[in-house]
Amino acid sequence: MFHPAKLAELRAAQERWEADTLRRTLARLPERQADFITTSSEPVRRLYTPLDVAGLDYARDLGFPGEYPYTRGVHASGHRGRLWTMRLFAGFGSAEETNARFKYLLEQGGGGLSIAFDLATLMGYDTDAPEALGEFGKCGVAISSLKDMEVLLAGIPLDRVSTSMTINSPAAVIWAMYLAVAEQQGVRLDQLRGTTQNDILKEYIAQKEYIFPPEPSMRLVVDTFEFGAQHVPQWNPISVSGYHIREAGSTAAQELAFTLADGLEYVRWGVARGLNVDEFAPRISFFFNAHNDFFEEIAKYRAARRIWARELRETFGARDPRTWLMRFHTQTAGVSLTAQQPENNIVRVALQALAAVLGGTQSLHTNSMDEALALPSEAAVTIALRTQQIIAHESGAANTVDPLGGAYFVEALTDQIEAQARAYFQRIADLGGVIPAIQRGFFQQEIADAAYRYQREIDAGVRTIVGVNDYVDDKPIAIPILAMDPQGYTRQAGRLQALRQTRDSGRVGQALDRLRIACQGTQNTMPLILDAVRAYATLGEIMGVMKEVFGVYVEPVMV
Repeated sequence: MFHPAKLAELRAAQERWEADTLRRTLARLPERQADFITTSSEPVRRLYTPLDVAGLDYARDLGFPGEYPYTRGVHASGHRGRLWTMRLFAGFGSAEETNARFKYLLEQGGGGLSIAFDLATLMGYDTDAPEALGEFGKCGVAISSLKDMEVLLAGIPLDRVSTSMTINSPAAVIWAMYLAVAEQQGVRLDQLRGTTQNDILKEYIAQKEYIFPPEPSMRLVVDTFEFGAQHVPQWNPISVSGYHIREAGSTAAQELAFTLADGLEYVRWGVARGLNVDEFAPRISFFFNAHNDFFEEIAKYRAARRIWARELRETFGARDPRTWLMRFHTQTAGVSLTAQQPENNIVRVALQALAAVLGGTQSLHTNSMDEALALPSEAAVTIALRTQQIIAHESGAANTVDPLGGAYFVEALTDQIEAQARAYFQRIADLGGVIPAIQRGFFQQEIADAAYRYQREIDAGVRTIVGVNDYVDDKPIAIPILAMDPQGYTRQAGRLQALRQTRDSGRVGQALDRLRIACQGTQNTMPLILDAVRAYATLGEIMGVMKEVFGVYVEPVMV
């Protein structure tokens, strides 16, 4: 803390500096006020000093890395002790094609798997379902049964890799398939490391890949919490995702607030189930976006850790320090990639990735330069991985812990974004909580308004998007685009048809009947889902049973 007399001296000096600077600036040329805003349209001051850091209570708000409230990071050694996991998101076409891409990335130095699933899988349909027509493999890999998962993971030792799976409504089923393959490999469940996204609340808010109504969906999520704590203790059964909220058009503060509100709601449901917060909450992880505004993103990550630590300790009474730790994965902003001058995306991704590293991420995915045009080519995904490796080994960014900690601008932004998030918490509480706010369209409207404002700023020239609304050229795009195997669908559908003909149909029917009874009652569904998967029931069949019991959610029409 500064002495009052010292504060007065600093304030007077800052006022003199601002007055002198303003006179000199105006004497030269008009200040471009429109340029001095963050990506979230927040104004940026000319200078930040200790006076802008709320309270100047460094012991409370900053402290040291690895110490509560973890503003400066959850590990005392930061990336000096261990680099972040370089986890390239991959998945396209058939299980065979994606398996080959996984092995390539691991050979190139990738640290873990990150599985993208196609839209049919995300929505719980089998590849050959009429509803899935035309969607095979276009935004990820198609997985319809344990047989597909066996092909996807063939030759990959699951006890030696960490795997992330971006799957939500059918998360319990896809996770069960992964666990069943591990069993086939002779790997104990307590050896498995990884994450299932499994964040259904953000589906209602932003991505819209929901299937069941909120309440049964939340039940399934808590079932994975309970099963994971008992049987798969190194697995994160949920990754609460702000990424898709930001991709839908939110501001940084909205991404932070809505993501943490969702995370706290999951904790409430777990506690209501009777689970000990210190037994399940340490395995809750998070997934954030890294957008274009370098310092705003760093401040967002720092505020996120601080808020989560305080809420878990002070609101939920968690006593285990592991429960206070926010661990998160980051992905660079897909929405920031441009189809125009796609090579520019390499620079955007590098800056976004550096912000994530300086913000203390535990794992990172860097987007490929061609993703605004198609699924990433092998050459493009290699550049994306090399970007992380250059940051890790050449930039010096990992050589010290929280190098921007204490910077007046960063600390002021951290305080500001935390205050904005807490204001949103109050608005959500006033609406009755997260699910009532979803049903009233609160989150959806806030994001839509922010996205509209951002696009208006681009259209008006307030924001410069290089190669789009300034520095434009008409040169044709000359980068290779990924071509998928044209026989992939035929092979995948044929495998599914053969499976239905050769499996034990009686065993499948019995497993599905037991699952139906479990869904109608209150017992944990995960053991029954595992039994159905082991019997080679398909994804569509398992999700069909759940639809019979839980129903299908239809979003209310907002006027």
